[in-house]
Amino acid sequence: MILNLIVFILIMFILMIMLLVNFMISKKMFKNREKCSPFECGFDPVSSSRKPFSLQFYLISIIFLIFDVEIALILPSIEIQQYFMYFLNETIIIILMILLFGLYVEWKEGALKWFK
Repeated sequence: MILNLIVFILIMFILMIMLLVNFMISKKMFKNREKCSPFECGFDPVSSSRKPFSLQFYLISIIFLIFDVEIALILPSIEIQQYFMYFLNETIIIILMILLFGLYVEWKEGALKWFK
């Protein structure tokens, strides 16, 4: 019991020394104003929050995320297809039909055009 306590204290002491040495020799000795300022997706946080945002970019990114999640759902189904052959095929076809219909609607509305 006492030996465990001594080993624990020794390990904690070594860790504290390692942290102290790391703090002393690290290159980040001073805080730079640019390094401490928040950075969020390229937007300047101190400017006006009423800047126009491209709705076109937003729609394209949402469509990309939907199709990305679709790929994440369909790829594992290839592995388990041997167990649920008919049910899985029907489910995948229904999911793809819904997504393709949504893509067709977005295309007809003109949401996929980059230039207007």
